[in-house]
Amino acid sequence: MSNTLPKEFKDPDFKSLHQFFLNSAHHIHTPDTVYLTRKESGKWVDYTYRDLLSYVDCLTGWLMSRGLQKGDRVALILENSPEFYCIDQALQKLGIINVSIYPTLTADETAFILNDSGARILFVGNPFLLKKFKKVEDKCAAVEVVVSFPEDVETDEKLVTYRQILEQGRALFPAWSEQIESRFQEVGHDDIATLIYTSGTTGVPKGAMLTHYNFLSNCYDANDLVPDITKDDKFLSFLPLSHVFERMAYYLTTYLGSSVAFAENIDKVAQNIAEVKPTLMAAVPRLLERVHDRVMKTGTEAGGMKANIFLWALSVGEKARKTKDEGKSRGPWLSVRYAIAEKLVFSKIKQKMGGRLKLFVSGGGALPPHVGEFFANLGIQVQEGFGLTETSPFITVNEYNRQVYGTVGRVAPRQQVAIQNPDTKEIYTVQTYHTFKPDFVSEEGEILSKGPNVMKGYWKNQTETDKVFDQDGWFHTGDIGRFEKGYLKITDRLKNMLVTSLGKNIYPTQLENNFLKSPKIEQIFIIGDKQEFVTAIIVPAMEEAIARGIPASVFEHEDAFIENDELRQWLGEDVKKYNENLAKFERVKDFLIKRTPFSIEDGDMTITLKVKRKVVMEKFNDAINKLYA
Repeated sequence: MSNTLPKEFKDPDFKSLHQFFLNSAHHIHTPDTVYLTRKESGKWVDYTYRDLLSYVDCLTGWLMSRGLQKGDRVALILENSPEFYCIDQALQKLGIINVSIYPTLTADETAFILNDSGARILFVGNPFLLKKFKKVEDKCAAVEVVVSFPEDVETDEKLVTYRQILEQGRALFPAWSEQIESRFQEVGHDDIATLIYTSGTTGVPKGAMLTHYNFLSNCYDANDLVPDITKDDKFLSFLPLSHVFERMAYYLTTYLGSSVAFAENIDKVAQNIAEVKPTLMAAVPRLLERVHDRVMKTGTEAGGMKANIFLWALSVGEKARKTKDEGKSRGPWLSVRYAIAEKLVFSKIKQKMGGRLKLFVSGGGALPPHVGEFFANLGIQVQEGFGLTETSPFITVNEYNRQVYGTVGRVAPRQQVAIQNPDTKEIYTVQTYHTFKPDFVSEEGEILSKGPNVMKGYWKNQTETDKVFDQDGWFHTGDIGRFEKGYLKITDRLKNMLVTSLGKNIYPTQLENNFLKSPKIEQIFIIGDKQEFVTAIIVPAMEEAIARGIPASVFEHEDAFIENDELRQWLGEDVKKYNENLAKFERVKDFLIKRTPFSIEDGDMTITLKVKRKVVMEKFNDAINKLYA
């Protein structure tokens, strides 16, 4: 199949990621334009391109003096910050590989990645992370120098501070400048830009080798499918840059020249949105679900006229959205009602999100259709996409002017997607951007991907690489899906699929999204593999429960699960209600009530807030078995 693109989809002339940055600094903008903003001592502080380029010079001078060669690895355990950007740009300029490690990993998991990658330098972001590394330092023989952001440390030949290396690098740069420029010219499309390690929830972590062109091509595809993002946009960054989704968003801002503000932390995102007034955000579904739940609660809890106006406005927004989706004009009567709904309700909700937010890009998991529709009813676009770490990340995305809720959008211009029967290996269809038909429907099967965004393979792990690439070069995503209305629809992860003892296939994510429509349910975990019927672990919406008369004391014990008839009956009402939407073999017959939410801190969730099925099943095995006794 031809990979030839129409004229409008030809690649720009860039060969490495640092060229994106230089182009924004010198051509899209000027060096004195503000690119990054973060809060320091309670105030928002701006960083211009000139500031950042100066830091990059210092870092490249220091790295060259340490003898690092093209292809060497440098590890970062670092929060989102201007420093992360500067270090990464210095590494990309010299052809050094960025090994980004999730700050939430355990000390042993961190040691594994440092040893597997052979990282020579380690940048550590805060005292807690430095203390964690110290626990396993003796196991990490390849690490030559640790660069500490905390300054109150006793430095030696192996431990230095970030401030020290900037000062040294500033003095060293003039002597190394010609060699730095020569190294920069050697960096090209096929060079590895980063190793991003998979979460390892089903085994040993694997380092996906992502090249400069993997990211370059993904940025081109993003821009071609979402052309409404421009140099005038402001992006609020809060997902970890150690994750491929946020990393690609960062490279996209350097490509398009959009500015970036860093949220202080995930707990202050709501406050920071109001302060920064962003136009764009990358978000995971769980965050958007929380916003939806909070807005619905706030809009209806007062009751009376206020709640009636809120619900009326939502119904008007829904009619306006459906009219737009059908390609029709609102007409004068609907336009008048929508203007009133905007003034009375929608504008107030948007103001709490800064008043300028025009687009969420949702990734890292399946977005419940009702959540995407809800935001569209308010006049805020949520564009859901699909991809993996191994695909840099995105493969498909909903287009700005065409939304098909419940799908992850259209195949990107430079890519191909196939649907394969997991059992017979028959390929049902191969779809590209150019074969798109709005009425196309396919059989369901495993989603395969091919394109310039797909990784080189797993670092020093040919066995695992061979498992995910077939002889025709297709990358096997492990996701199950099909095409609907020309757009890709994800059913679930292949490894998540549950098969009951009666031979029925159940996709838990679809069921979970069905029950999450209930305002009573904060989280739900579906169970049923090799069992006769389906059960669940439910985390109730505590505030909602207390507001409806459930005593607060019910939630105050230390046991993992709650035994309370009143709470069970209250939740059971909605379990019964939403069971009606499901086939009989999919319906939840019994459930456990979990006292506290699943969390990253407890090891139950990934960094993108997806529940780790294997971990939860093992952790609560005894309680789950009692459901089937």
